[in-house]
Amino acid sequence: MTSLNNTTNQQLTPSKRSQIKRLPKRGNYETQAIYNILDEALICHVGFTVNNQPFVIPTAYGRVDDKLYIHGSPASRMLRTLNQGIEVCVTVTLLDGLVLARSAFHHSMNYRSVVIFGTAMLVTDTEEKYEALRAFTEHVVSKRWQEVRQPHKQELQGTMVLSLTLTEASAKVRTGNPVDDEADYDLPVWAGVLPLQMLPGKAIDDERLIEGIEVPDYIKNYARHSSTK
Repeated sequence: MTSLNNTTNQQLTPSKRSQIKRLPKRGNYETQAIYNILDEALICHVGFTVNNQPFVIPTAYGRVDDKLYIHGSPASRMLRTLNQGIEVCVTVTLLDGLVLARSAFHHSMNYRSVVIFGTAMLVTDTEEKYEALRAFTEHVVSKRWQEVRQPHKQELQGTMVLSLTLTEASAKVRTGNPVDDEADYDLPVWAGVLPLQMLPGKAIDDERLIEGIEVPDYIKNYARHSSTK
């Protein structure tokens, strides 16, 4: 959905920070696998430290090629802090199901996640900033950008946009059934996977909507894509 300009699938070289150490078989360093997860999720969590005080802030984002963009008011403490060139860690998680084992110890979850490390850069080029704002909108609702009013000059100037290059990143994925101890498979306990997914409800008209305007098809048929499931 957000993949406005796809790049060739590549294998990232894991760094000491991005290397999957716990259950490394679940790790994936292919750029397309990372992009697919980022494009399906809606919220990322941005971790950073200010004066030895850690913060983790949830925020929306957009992706264009190998760059992740976050945006907000220039008064935002998070954006002002990141603009100082400090190290940042961004995470995204998609929850696909609850894995219910025969033992409490082996309960788990099926998920797809991405962890990104790097330094955010302020976007000053007007065209890149405009493209980033389009990516934000299209990431949330595909086909929305072409219908709504575009940002004017004052809105562009009043929005801070930061980019994070996706060069130090990794995906981690769990799929499949529970894995019990061999002796527990004979227990008379139900075990399996309870799938979970995010489903949209019925669209609600704004109370000041002009009479006669219908809900667009892209809203009626809204769904997050799931190309990696």
